[in-house]
Amino acid sequence: MHSSPASSLVSESRAVICWAFLRLANRQIKLMEAAPHRAALEVMDHLTIHETPDKKLDRLVIVFGGWADAAESATSAIKFLQRKLNAKKFAEIDPEEFYDFSQTRPYTSRTRDGNRRIHWPTNEFSYLTNPGSETGIMVFSGVEPNLKWRTFSKTVAKVARDHGVDSVIHIGALLDAVPHTRPVRLSGTASEPKLNEFLESQGIRPSNYQGPTGISSAVMEACLNEGMEYTSIWGHTAHYLQAAPNHRIGSTLLQILVKLLNIPLDLAELFSAADVFNEEVAKAVAKDEQISSYVTKLEGQYDEAVAAIEIPDPAELVRDLERFLRGAQRRPPTEPSA
Repeated sequence: MHSSPASSLVSESRAVICWAFLRLANRQIKLMEAAPHRAALEVMDHLTIHETPDKKLDRLVIVFGGWADAAESATSAIKFLQRKLNAKKFAEIDPEEFYDFSQTRPYTSRTRDGNRRIHWPTNEFSYLTNPGSETGIMVFSGVEPNLKWRTFSKTVAKVARDHGVDSVIHIGALLDAVPHTRPVRLSGTASEPKLNEFLESQGIRPSNYQGPTGISSAVMEACLNEGMEYTSIWGHTAHYLQAAPNHRIGSTLLQILVKLLNIPLDLAELFSAADVFNEEVAKAVAKDEQISSYVTKLEGQYDEAVAAIEIPDPAELVRDLERFLRGAQRRPPTEPSA
């Protein structure tokens, strides 16, 4: 029995449709299989790894220039650390997709031979060798991006995770109504009780800030999501001082950082620079009666705030007493000494 031309056409059409469907399905399967690899490539497109450090980097120090670096206080401290411990760059994030260059503008300079060179925002990973330790320290120094904060932050966290980091320390500096004539005010926060205890032992006030935030908060969240502990320390810079770098704030921040990292570092050079900075500021302020009067006013406010902190809160004293009594009741009685 011969089939009609119409039935043959239907059969051929069905075969073509079936073939096309199978081809499309096969293509979709291949795309799905390739998707994770392609996604990984997309994540890594903006990251350049120059070399792989030969040891685990168990701690990461982070600093950002710009908004989170009043008077270049934090970045100058990290540059000192990197110079003294011979930091070696091993990776960087390409700025192309993270910046609006009309907002964060690159700048130009002239080389010795007279040519112009463009300097783009840099985000670099380097590592320090910790003397006497089997592990090293990673340092990330960057500029707050304008775009894609979450992608940027996840990239920083991924590099940290891939190199064995378990503790992240961020340092920054902010402008505040504080006098330059009093001890540097520090504030901070940490993800672990032991780290908060350390901050308290160093006279660092807990930060209860709520409001618009910077890239350091986004990086903190990304690192915490990767299971790392996180500490952030801020130096408060007198807002009426325009001089940069402010080595007074920088040396104070670096003192705390060195303790956290438990590394030997001679800070004498930085302290000397801070002394010179203080002397120059004192001379400049003494010449301006209006600024001198304003500093005197800030000193009074600062001293009152310190005194208020030092006066015990009666409610807290009662709570301390109750905790002590509860602990005493739980302890077994002891024999009186002879």
